[in-house]
Amino acid sequence: MSNYIVIYITTRSVNEAKKIGRALVEEKLAACSNIIYPIRSIYRWQGKICDDKEALMILKTKKALFKQIVARVEKLHSYDVPEIIAMPIIEGSSKYLSWLNKETK
Repeated sequence: MSNYIVIYITTRSVNEAKKIGRALVEEKLAACSNIIYPIRSIYRWQGKICDDKEALMILKTKKALFKQIVARVEKLHSYDVPEIIAMPIIEGSSKYLSWLNKETK
C-alpha cells in the first residue's frame, strides 16, 4: 500500500487556490501544490446544474496527513462542501518520493 497520495481540490478562484496551496506547503502538510486555471466544472448543486470556471489544485503528500489536510482546507475554503479527493501514488521515482517525504511532516 502506498504511503503517498495525490489530492485534487477545486476552488472558486486562482487566488483562493494560491492561498490554500501556500498554507499547506508552509505548514508541511503538502510538499507541492500545482494549480491549473481555468478549468470548467459542470456539476449539480442544490438541485441545479452549475457550469463554473474554477481552479484545480493538485497536491502531493503523505497518506497519513490526509485528515489534517481536509480539516485545514475546510477552514480556508470558501465552499460549503469543497472537493477534496485523494488517489494513491502507485509508483514514483525514488528521488522524488524521498523529496516528498522530506518536505512533509
